[in-house]
This record gives sequence, C-alpha cells and structure tokens, in this order.
Amino acid sequence: MPDGLPGAALFSCDWNAVRSPMAEGIAKRLVGTKMFVQSAGARGLEPLDPFAVEVCREIGVDISGHKTHTLAEMREWGDDLSQFDLIVALSPGAQRHALEAVAGSHVEVEYWPTLDPTDLGETREQKLAAYRQTRDQLRERLMVRFGLIL
Repeated sequence: MPDGLPGAALFSCDWNAVRSPMAEGIAKRLVGTKMFVQSAGARGLEPLDPFAVEVCREIGVDISGHKTHTLAEMREWGDDLSQFDLIVALSPGAQRHALEAVAGSHVEVEYWPTLDPTDLGETREQKLAAYRQTRDQLRERLMVRFGLIL
C-alpha cells in the first residue's frame, strides 16, 4: 500500500490533543467516507487544544467534537489495532508505541515528523502561526500520501 487510500488509517501523536486530531479531521475532510479514519495518543490525555480547533476551522474542518483518547484505551475498549491498514505516527513516541502495538501484523506504520506547535510563539498571533504551519504540513502530507494532488 505505498500509494493510494488504505481502508483504515489511524493517526497518532503523543497526547491526541493537537497533531493527530488535526490529521484525523483534515483526512476526513479530504477523503470523506472512502477511508475509515481515527486518531489516538501514545501517552496520557490532554484536553483538545483550542488553537488546533481554531486553525482547522479556518480551512473548513471542525474538530471541536473530538474526544481525546490513547492507544491503550482503544485496546481496553476491545479495539484491535491490527484492524487498521496504516498507522501514521506524528511523533517519535507515537512511532515506538505503534510499532510495538502491531508487531508481527500486516499494519504498515509510517513516521511523519510533524512540528509540535504547543510551545512556539509568545503572542496569540505567533501561536496561531505555528499551529497553521503544523496544519498546513499535515494537509500537504495527506494530499501527497493519499494521491489527492491533481
């Protein structure tokens, strides 16, 4: 599955509060129902970041209803991570957790180094600019990876 759309993709970052919910929301907007999309965090939980919500809303993506959860919680709920065709890790920690979780299965794990904007900028506008950079990085990567460039 080097190119094109997998049947199911999971996006994971550290906390499921910024990067992975952004990737999930943008992917759903880009591919609609052609692919099952979900996200989860590799570590503990943080609330959904309001800056992530705001910059996604700017491009017509509403992630405000996203509920953060972890890979461990998914397994506790009975979700089998091998149901995914692709796990996209957006942080080194998420990559390690994903590789451990699906070792020996058919699931492809890709690592997309993605800017963590949470500690960048001092003013509101500087912070929003950093979050926009992450959003745009994810959107571009999604379009290229899933063959959505015309």
